[in-house]
Amino acid sequence: MTSPRTPDEPDGHPDVAEAVAGELALLDPAVRVSRARAAELLDPEFVEVGASGRRWTYEEMLDELAEMSGTAEDGPRYEPTAFSATLLAPGVVHLTYETDLDGRRARRSSLWRRDPAAPAGTGLRMYYHQGTPVPEADVQP
Repeated sequence: MTSPRTPDEPDGHPDVAEAVAGELALLDPAVRVSRARAAELLDPEFVEVGASGRRWTYEEMLDELAEMSGTAEDGPRYEPTAFSATLLAPGVVHLTYETDLDGRRARRSSLWRRDPAAPAGTGLRMYYHQGTPVPEADVQP
């Protein structure tokens, strides 16, 4: 069920559409500055390996997200492209895509999951994320 998609045309599975919508929300400055909204989208066991190699936990990310790049309404925004989505299992989605933020490109990978122990109606949440800088000379998708 892998196919390259843009955010406007996600794979037909509702879990994939939900993961893409969540990913795009986390790139939105209004969500990035809202601890409450970000907490709804990040899994309590969330881990990120940042481009610097730093490991971020759920609490660390919530504490610092509002101060990170891409949060100013009038500043540079993340521009996502080249989405690819794979439904790994019911309630588990792997996304890959690229972002550009003021000329800095990164390749990104994230896992979204629905916690089976969570209350009914709980949506997918980002469980893992990794961003890798793209060298300027590398123009491959």
